[in-house]
Amino acid sequence: MNHPVEDPDPQHAATGALAVDAEVLDLDRARAARDAEPAVVPTAAVPARESVYLTEDDPDQDEAPVPADPPNLPAPGIVLEKRRPILPGWASSRPDFVTAAQRTAAHFGYAVAFHGIRTPYYGVRLASTAPWGALRFVRATNRWVWDLDSAPLRAAAVRAEDAGQYMTLTRARDRHVRWRGLVATVASVFGLVMALSMYVLAPGYLLAFAGAALLALGVAGQPKDKPIIGPAVVRTHLEKLTTSIVLRALGSIGNATINKALGKGGEGVRFTSEITRDGPGYRADLDLPYGVTPEDVMENRLALASGLRRKLGCVWPSPDPNEHAGRLVLWVGDKPMNETKKPAWPLLKTGGVDLFKPAVFGNDQRMSEVNVTLMFASVVVGSIPRMGKTFLMRLLLLICALDVRAELHAFDFKGTGDFGPLEPVCHRYRSGEEDDDLEYVVASLRELREELRRRAKVIKTLPRNLCPENKVTSALASDKKYGLHPIVVALDECQVAFEHPEFGAEIESICTDLVKRGPALGIIAMFGTQRPDAKSLPTGISANAVLRFCLKVMGNVANDMVLGTSMYKAGYRATMFSRSDRGIAWMAGEGDDPRIVCSAFVDAVGAESVALRARKMREEYGNVTGHAIGQAPAADTAPTHDLLADILAVVPVDEEKVWNEKVAVRLADLRPEVYAGWKGETVTANLKPFGITAQDVWGTPTGGGKGTTRRGIARADLTTAHTERSRNSSGS
Repeated sequence: MNHPVEDPDPQHAATGALAVDAEVLDLDRARAARDAEPAVVPTAAVPARESVYLTEDDPDQDEAPVPADPPNLPAPGIVLEKRRPILPGWASSRPDFVTAAQRTAAHFGYAVAFHGIRTPYYGVRLASTAPWGALRFVRATNRWVWDLDSAPLRAAAVRAEDAGQYMTLTRARDRHVRWRGLVATVASVFGLVMALSMYVLAPGYLLAFAGAALLALGVAGQPKDKPIIGPAVVRTHLEKLTTSIVLRALGSIGNATINKALGKGGEGVRFTSEITRDGPGYRADLDLPYGVTPEDVMENRLALASGLRRKLGCVWPSPDPNEHAGRLVLWVGDKPMNETKKPAWPLLKTGGVDLFKPAVFGNDQRMSEVNVTLMFASVVVGSIPRMGKTFLMRLLLLICALDVRAELHAFDFKGTGDFGPLEPVCHRYRSGEEDDDLEYVVASLRELREELRRRAKVIKTLPRNLCPENKVTSALASDKKYGLHPIVVALDECQVAFEHPEFGAEIESICTDLVKRGPALGIIAMFGTQRPDAKSLPTGISANAVLRFCLKVMGNVANDMVLGTSMYKAGYRATMFSRSDRGIAWMAGEGDDPRIVCSAFVDAVGAESVALRARKMREEYGNVTGHAIGQAPAADTAPTHDLLADILAVVPVDEEKVWNEKVAVRLADLRPEVYAGWKGETVTANLKPFGITAQDVWGTPTGGGKGTTRRGIARADLTTAHTERSRNSSGS
């Protein structure tokens, strides 16, 4: 039924009058036009996350809003391809090929040795079982000749009363028996004659062949459930890594986001490539659920190992530095890292080093080579005792020794001579913690401080084409006229030096300067400690070291002191190493993310051979100096000064008490060559040997400000200590 159209005029609407020129709507035509139009999805039908539109600032605009996700948005046009290597890893890498060949040769070599030593025993046992083997052979021959295998078929034909089938089987059996009997008769007659002739006339190799046939009868006669010749290696088959096992393990670490994703059928965890063999283990690459990072998995490594049913030393989750933050690389080894045989250090017998380029110093979990670039970096090595810290530092020094330009300063405060093999190539060397050892070290460090200042002046005067970045380059280091060769200084058990009551503050001041300014000037500083804390590893050093190696430590504070702030929270935990993980460490500073490394093992004998080879190379180059040729540091290296007298000179008589930080500033103005870089705590540490302790002193900052209490000293204590020392000197 057609209805009249209402007049849009309000007056007409108010009177209820119909429009005079109203048009009757043809419903059939309207329906046909509507069906011809494309369907438009109303805004309310679009999911909330997709109904996002861009609108103009003008509220009176008449144009329809533009969707933020246009349907015709073109794709990037880039297809990410990950090409698989043409050759497998063991065939394309020489170290991997050598490792694989050694593993195969070792396996077959062990099997040959195992069975070779048991060959006489095998012969006796097989000879004893040969009669049983002959009997089994006769039985099998008799069964074959008389075609006993077809007897059940003939019996079945008889039971079925199938005469035709029975006659067919019987004729076939007669043919088989006729020909097989003839073969057996001929073989028996001629075989016996041949055996007798062989025994009388045959050469030795045919007799050996007969003996082998006898042993073959022995093998045939041995018990089925207890063979005489067993395997040389009893294999315990590990479970092959599969996607289901990986998902099971991820679900066992207790991460709520991962568990939620796995609850949906594993849709939130996606494998980006198939699981492959990677060295002595398996590798799985997968994308974690949104918001989950590899660090979340790494910090639950123990639970992950339980889910994989592997030892903790076999499971190594890590991020992929070449992919996004949600990509996890899970490597699961066949054996723990500390039980896997490591390849020999490539530089053990041949080769040299350029400290400006990466050098091999160890391996990762896959036993692939790991490089380290020592130039432009300071090094911190920390661990508890007996975990390989000193071995690692000695290995780094051996790398430096193989660069003929490098000048080595090796100081071992443990006093056991672990750096002893390096003496033939050291410019400065000392082992011990006695006062004379510390005096030697301080004199050497003062030389380095002066050398640091000289190098800074040289770099400043060089033209831009020779030194474009105001730092030492390999070409400048090789040019002897500038004297910018690499210098390496290593302090093992550095806490002994930093905490020394007399020289500790000065050693800390010089080493901090070497760490901050030394890398650009060609100076590499290394520090090793078994007690990583603020006293044994000062903040000025730990905060500016680039390369960090953290072997096993006992707590998160020591872990972050070596690797850096919040590394423990991020999942890089050296506390997870066991006591048997010697030489295994987290390495930070070489690459974007820390990684697990195992330093090459070079014992004292091997270190001596490398050092002697480095000595010969240096003799040819002309760089054997200092301790290596019997020269000690100059006696007058240290500037002459009297600390008590200098402090009394900068603290007026009317100033009864003064902050130590003000004293440090005044001393630096008085003698910058001695006190430059001193702080309030430096003054406190250097006054302790004189019996002067810091106390709370009220004062105001130099530039003015609100008064407060800080650590300082009393001038009366300085006067007393100075007078007492003078009296003792006069009395003596």
